[in-house]
Amino acid sequence: MILAFGMPSTGSLILILVIVLVLFGTKRLRNAGGDLGGAIKNFKKSIKDAQDEPKKTEKVANQEKGNVIDAESKVKDNV
Repeated sequence: MILAFGMPSTGSLILILVIVLVLFGTKRLRNAGGDLGGAIKNFKKSIKDAQDEPKKTEKVANQEKGNVIDAESKVKDNV
């Protein structure tokens, strides 16, 4: 039985779930779910890393500006 907007009813969804379990088995579905979860986790990590990358390069550039050593003052201190 189909409800409004083409969505299957609860009974139809349960029947589809049972058929999928019989065809593929629980082990295959568990592995597929784990693979899908890992892919989503890696995707989110990649997006976060891509957003943090400009901040890291800006921070390194600011640190390099502050680490400039004046050679003349170092020589004067040693004399």
